[in-house]
Amino acid sequence: MELVHPLAEAYAEQFTSPDDALLQQIQRETREQHPHAHMLSGPVQGKLLTFLSSLVKPENILEIGTFTGYSALCLAEGLSETGSLHTIELRVEDANTALLNFSKSKKNKQIHLHIGNAKEIIPTLATEWDLVFIDADKTGYIDYYELVVPQLSKKGMIIADNVLFHGQVLEDPISGKNAKAIAAFNEHVRLDERTEQVLITVRDGLLLIKKKME
Repeated sequence: MELVHPLAEAYAEQFTSPDDALLQQIQRETREQHPHAHMLSGPVQGKLLTFLSSLVKPENILEIGTFTGYSALCLAEGLSETGSLHTIELRVEDANTALLNFSKSKKNKQIHLHIGNAKEIIPTLATEWDLVFIDADKTGYIDYYELVVPQLSKKGMIIADNVLFHGQVLEDPISGKNAKAIAAFNEHVRLDERTEQVLITVRDGLLLIKKKME
């Protein structure tokens, strides 16, 4: 079940500023060549990531789940001139594709790609994060969240993707391992007294999370 009507999605894209040439190329090549192209953030979500990053003006960004590099480049648009984006990808083939795409970007020197298990890599990055994008294996979301919350800066924000999981979180009972994991993650965040959040129904659902003001 897709929650956003295709006509509404097309209308939103029509009235959203277009991607630059590189992002358009990545979208096109991913859709034509990748067997899991549905995992790509679309142009509306991509532009929203750019908007949020530009508002936060992050010095340090963490992305968990690189795929072919589209979302990392969207997020990198908001980086300060001295800022860095660290992105983690488990699959070597996707990481190599992302590296090639990053090499064509003016932000290339500010992007650092790590290949491997994010649960092992994140603790080695002793960094305070201004922006975190979680878009990896759904069963790992709670673990990723718990790893990054203590490392959020005062202005830091977490963006978690696919929190509606194709509408499957609305089923009763919820079936499927990934849908159950996302439902558990959403509930975990809702009950966390350290943070506050808003769930927005763009594409497959984004959960925006920040620490509560002290």
